[in-house]
Amino acid sequence: MSGLIGKKIGMTSIYDASGKNIPCTVIEAGPCVITQVRTLENDGYEAIQLAFDDKKEKNTPKALIGHFTKANTTPKRILKEFSRFEERKKFGDVLKADIFIEGEFIDVSGTSKGKGFQGVVKRHGFSGVGGSTHGQHDRLRAPGSVGASSWPSRVFKGMRMAGRMGGNKVKIINSQILKIIPEKNLIIVKGSVPGPSGSYLILERWN
Repeated sequence: MSGLIGKKIGMTSIYDASGKNIPCTVIEAGPCVITQVRTLENDGYEAIQLAFDDKKEKNTPKALIGHFTKANTTPKRILKEFSRFEERKKFGDVLKADIFIEGEFIDVSGTSKGKGFQGVVKRHGFSGVGGSTHGQHDRLRAPGSVGASSWPSRVFKGMRMAGRMGGNKVKIINSQILKIIPEKNLIIVKGSVPGPSGSYLILERWN
């Protein structure tokens, strides 16, 4: 797979040729610097390491400062390896949004929004108790029975219950690129992508 590291800017909508309003997400894709080239002889596999988004030097370990200095670039926040680039890439090259093509489909990975500790209605879509008559005054959003009685005298693993929700790695496959603005390194993809505005994303093209 080849691709880029990006940052979610936010959501908007655009109109297609037929006048239909399409919700979409704006992503800042690159510029990404190649900070390492993995080879079969030295590493046992072939890949390139991309770095994205500037970081203050005082907050960067000295070992990483040397790593970025070799690539003739400033310290970066995110490092990610990609493989199977169509063309041979060189150490220190800068990849931008124009490596993608308008209309093609890519996979977008990110971390979903964390929603904290939630009950079963929000977390799993339970309907709760319908009416509030016959003494059901405090059970409207309760999960109900979660286990058997004398046997097995425990709750089975995987039972849908209240707990922490969100904050998971999510991949949206086959997101269509509607528009590319190369001078600003912006990519507009159809639909939503995981994470809040400002979160980092991995854009992958499967060759």
